[in-house]
Amino acid sequence: MTNASPTTWGATVLGDGRARFRLWAPDETALKLRTDAGDLPMNRIEDGWFELVTDAVPVGGSYAFVLDDGFVVPDPAARAQAGDVHGPSRLVDPDAYVWKTEWAGRPWRETVIYEMHVGTFTPEGTFRAAIAKLPHLAAIGITAVEVLPLAQFGGRRGWGYDGVLLYAPHECYGTPDDFRAFVDAAHAEGLMVFLDVVYNHFGPDGNYLGKYAKEFFDAGRHTPWGAAIAFDNPAVRAYFVENPIYWLTEFRLDGLRFDAIDHIKDPSEEHILRMMARKVREVFDRPVHLHTEDERNVVFLHPYEGGKPKLFTAEWNDDYHNVIHPIATGDTEGYYIDFTEHRWEKLGRALTEGFIFQGEPSKGHSNEPRGEDSRDQPLIACVAFNQNHDQVGNRAFGERLIDLSEREMVVVFTAVLLLSPQIPLLWMGEEWGETNPFCFFCDFDGELAAAVRKGRRNEFSKFDAFIDPDSREDIPDPNALSTFEASRVDWAKAGTAEGRAWLALYATLLGVRSREIVPRLTGEAPKVGKVLRAEDGVVDVSWTLADGSVMSMYINMTTEDVGPVPEGEVLAAVAGGELVAQPTSRAGHSVILTLDRA
Repeated sequence: MTNASPTTWGATVLGDGRARFRLWAPDETALKLRTDAGDLPMNRIEDGWFELVTDAVPVGGSYAFVLDDGFVVPDPAARAQAGDVHGPSRLVDPDAYVWKTEWAGRPWRETVIYEMHVGTFTPEGTFRAAIAKLPHLAAIGITAVEVLPLAQFGGRRGWGYDGVLLYAPHECYGTPDDFRAFVDAAHAEGLMVFLDVVYNHFGPDGNYLGKYAKEFFDAGRHTPWGAAIAFDNPAVRAYFVENPIYWLTEFRLDGLRFDAIDHIKDPSEEHILRMMARKVREVFDRPVHLHTEDERNVVFLHPYEGGKPKLFTAEWNDDYHNVIHPIATGDTEGYYIDFTEHRWEKLGRALTEGFIFQGEPSKGHSNEPRGEDSRDQPLIACVAFNQNHDQVGNRAFGERLIDLSEREMVVVFTAVLLLSPQIPLLWMGEEWGETNPFCFFCDFDGELAAAVRKGRRNEFSKFDAFIDPDSREDIPDPNALSTFEASRVDWAKAGTAEGRAWLALYATLLGVRSREIVPRLTGEAPKVGKVLRAEDGVVDVSWTLADGSVMSMYINMTTEDVGPVPEGEVLAAVAGGELVAQPTSRAGHSVILTLDRA
């Protein structure tokens, strides 16, 4: 049985010593395949495609395409690069890796996501080095690792959201087989693996598609990151529709996270996103989980039928983060402007209905209506988080929540996140109270580096702290090696007394989630909860779970005691920054979770 995923673009090993190479280059009259043995003319076939079957490139060998004018470009669908994005590609045999772990996947309701950047997760910054840390994640109750984008991007370091070769794992992290080994090891630990994929733009360094296929882009539209993609073109459509299936097949991934899909515009009768999800559902009969990031707060891409998702599984719930952050930190600028008024009611709505904005006018969107009614969706269709790569890294200095708030308040929102019915997401290191920043970093040269540095600093010009241009000079240079190195997590802190205390908190709360909450979650219930109280730093909510039991959460974000312990079986409690076995009152900075069994 082959692990290879059929692709319209790129190089395919045929199994008889030969490989087929294909490129869509409608602007070219002739094309050559560059091999170590010399350049070979390719055959021009229909609709701008070029193809060649040859034994001139062995598995592991290098190849590239030579345009009419002699310019040499990598394969945009290469499964690996021999070096950086400007050099030759490498022929990969997806069947060469021998999988060790039998794996059937896990249901979505069990998901606890750990978001990870491979390059800063370990000192080595590689797939192989990350394998050694997987038992640590499984031990505290993490069930899924979500890897920031791996598609090869310009330079040696970056977040991954400027990928240009969408089928090639970034060479600096290791080989494709190294990534397979990482997935294999994760499955052996009972961990799912998700990959963040970016289909809304290409990065500014190393994207050569426009040199030989101008029709790949829509000249009449632009995204915040560059030229818009012409998704209605059949060749372009094939490139993108086949990509998620490729990652899920050849790396046996459990799911994908689709970045900023609100910037994916497609005039086709069937939107490219619907087609991607539909094809995935048609191809795989194992659990595959697809979740999205979309600031529009939409639900039409996430229909459920019989408790199961028909297209996408869930959407990131930015509203939840955006309301807890001002409460925890006092921040009110930028997009937090929508979440400062009526914050207690909004937190209650986020916990019981998913989205806060379900069609109401948004100050952050020129007072235009934002969002759709989310009350008919199961709450497991929302991915909630107290922080993530964006919310940390898009701050000027990359501060984490623990740097911006009191420990007691962070513990409160840790309990709220891990004990609510929505799917929780953690940002690497938060489980031991990491304080190292995660800054925006990249590795560009010359004018591009200068433009990125200037653009990054100007992003903050509207914030009070950075109105003075001189103050913006203190913002770390994204291109500096020191900015990247400062963003690595410090594993030594996990072994300190403070680190062990944080780990015990996460393990205990996730244990309660696994034993008591997850078995009562389905794609049918709960859909909405009930706000019992929302005033002056006190928010109480309840949910009727799938078995008819009622789970209630009593949150006290003030420093004062606000009353007796509510009735019901106490499943978990925190107060004053600590776990509490038997709470005697609703103390300051506390969360109490109760269950009335059916």
